[in-house]
Amino acid sequence: MQFTSAQKRAFTWTGIALLVVMALWLLGPVLTPFMVAAVLAYALTPLVNRLDRVGQGRLPRLVAVVLVETLFILVLLSLLLLVVPIMAKELPLLREQVPVLADKLNTGLAPWLAQFGIKVSLDVASIKAFVLKYLNANFEDAFGSLLSSLQLGGSVALAIIGNAVIIPVALFYLLLDWDKFVARVVELVPLNMRDGYDSFTTEADSVLGQYLRGQLLVMLILALFYSVGLRLFGLDLAWPIGIFTGLAVFVPYVGFGLGLVLALLAGLLEFTQPGGPLKALVMVAVVFGVGQLIESIYLTPRLVGERIGLHPLMVIFALLAFGQLFGFIGILIALPASAVLLVAVRRVRTSYLASKLYQGG
Repeated sequence: MQFTSAQKRAFTWTGIALLVVMALWLLGPVLTPFMVAAVLAYALTPLVNRLDRVGQGRLPRLVAVVLVETLFILVLLSLLLLVVPIMAKELPLLREQVPVLADKLNTGLAPWLAQFGIKVSLDVASIKAFVLKYLNANFEDAFGSLLSSLQLGGSVALAIIGNAVIIPVALFYLLLDWDKFVARVVELVPLNMRDGYDSFTTEADSVLGQYLRGQLLVMLILALFYSVGLRLFGLDLAWPIGIFTGLAVFVPYVGFGLGLVLALLAGLLEFTQPGGPLKALVMVAVVFGVGQLIESIYLTPRLVGERIGLHPLMVIFALLAFGQLFGFIGILIALPASAVLLVAVRRVRTSYLASKLYQGG
C-alpha cells in the first residue's frame, strides 16, 4: 500500500505528538516546575515588555524582570498569609468549642437522626482527649508541630522546597530571554508551515489573554462579594476568608471548597449563642450558594467561558486529566492549557471537514 506525502507527514507528526505526550507523562514530576514557570512567564512577559517600553531603553530588562517577579511573589505571599489570621484565631476557638459542639450533636442531633434509622454516637470523652492532646497549644506551637511533621516527611518537604526554589529561578530566566526562546522554537517550524504556525499562535495567544483577563475579573468580583456577604452575617474573619475564597477560585472547585469549609468552620466556632450552628449553616448556604450561582450562571460564562468556548463537561475532564498527569499543579494549568488545545482541535476539525476523506473523494 502506497502512502501519499500528505499521509506520511500526518503519520510523522502523529508519532512526534505521541512521543511528546509519553515524555510528558514519564517526566511529569520533573517537568512540572518548569511548566509552571513557563505559564507564569507567558502571563508576566507583557508586563515586563511594558516596563521596557516605558523605560525607553534606559531601564535594563534585568531590572524590569526583577521588579515584576518580586511583585508577583509578594502578591502570592500576601494571598497565602491570608490564612495566618484565620488559623491564629480559629485554633483557640477550635480547642474550646469542638467538645461543646460534639456534646450538642450527641444530645440534639443524634435523637433526631435516629428517627430516620441513622444511628450516630460520638465519644465526647475521646474527642475532648484528642483536643487537649493536639490543640492545647498556641498558634506558634502548632506551626512548630507542622514544621516537625514536614521534617518527618522528608521527600514531601524536599519536593516542596525544591519547587519553591526551581520555579522562581526558571521564571527569572524565562522572563529574561522569553523572546529568544520563542524565536528558537519558531526556527524549528518548517518554512512551509510558518503561516499556519503564526496563525495558530496568534489565535491561541488571543484566547489565553481573554481567559486571563476574564479570570482576574471573576476573582476580584467574587473576593468582594464573599467578603461583604460574610461580613453582613457578622463573621469576624469575613475579609480574610472572603478575599482568600475569591482569589482561590483560580483553582476551579478546590478554591471554592476550601473557602466554604473555612467559612463554615469559622461560623460554627464564632457563633456560640443559641442557634449559632443554624446561623452558620444559613450563612454558608446563602453566601456561597448565591456566589456559586453568580459565578456559574453569569460571571464565568460571560467573562471566561464565552471567550475560550470550553463546555462545562470539558472543564471537568480537563481538571481530572491534568490533575492525574501533573497533580495539584496540573489543576492550576488545566484551563489555560485546554484553551490552547481547543484552538488546535478547532483547526483539526476544520481541516477534516474540508478534506477528501470527509467528503468521500
